[in-house]
Amino acid sequence: MNTLQKVRFVGKPIVFLVCLLPALLVVGDAFNITGQLSANPVEDILDRFGNWGIRFIMITLAVTPLRKITGWNWLARFRRMFGLFTFFYVLMHFLVWILLDRGLAVDPAFQLAIVWEDLTERPFITIGFTALLLLTAMAVTSTNAMRRRLQRNWDRLHYSVYAVGVLGVWHYWWQVKKDTSDAWIYAVILAALLGYRIWKMKRA
Repeated sequence: MNTLQKVRFVGKPIVFLVCLLPALLVVGDAFNITGQLSANPVEDILDRFGNWGIRFIMITLAVTPLRKITGWNWLARFRRMFGLFTFFYVLMHFLVWILLDRGLAVDPAFQLAIVWEDLTERPFITIGFTALLLLTAMAVTSTNAMRRRLQRNWDRLHYSVYAVGVLGVWHYWWQVKKDTSDAWIYAVILAALLGYRIWKMKRA
């Protein structure tokens, strides 16, 4: 079995399960299987999905630099998976916010106006929602068929993953209340990844 076969038949299933594990742990906590949630379970679930969303965007952005620095070309085989998991966790973050935190699941008619007001008048929510829209566009067009169909436009669209990184860190930083240490870590990682990208573009 060569390297590509190992990645496809062994590596991908393992990485998929590892990427899914945080969501399974959140579900387990939500049903009080592990009892890890605080007195405000909705906020805990919201934060955890959001945190994993921003972690996965960092992982996705790191694939190409790591591949080029190390020569491990097989890393590229995981980039789409990491990108789709970014979309998954950010989408779950949004759904928990809109359905549970804002109560749309309980009273849709009344809460919809409040949700719309939040989306349009609270800047950090607007920024986060914009990132979700970009991720949705990239997820929908992530297939090989869509890549062939869109041709150069596909590359232009998927370069917006860097914009998602900026918007994600911005959203996180804006809403954090006390401890900004994680926000600083994400900002430094993002700055390094963007710096590497700009450096490679100038050398090309």
